[in-house]
Amino acid sequence: MLTLDRAEHGQRLRIESIDGAPELVQRLMEFGLLEGEIVEIVGFAPLGDPMELHIGQTRLSLRKREAAGITVTLLP
Repeated sequence: MLTLDRAEHGQRLRIESIDGAPELVQRLMEFGLLEGEIVEIVGFAPLGDPMELHIGQTRLSLRKREAAGITVTLLP
């Protein structure tokens, strides 16, 4: 399956699962990254990390190493 760190600019994705350290998973969930939510990749920093996400009415910057634990499905 695809993980969020491999997503490309402009893609819309559905979050399927979040894995990682319990503290990190809790923090991501507090930011609104929940299973079933739709995420859009807005952009990347000049060197490619961090990435900027649009989820709901929020924009969020996330490091690729944190995004690697988020399994997603590409939406049409």
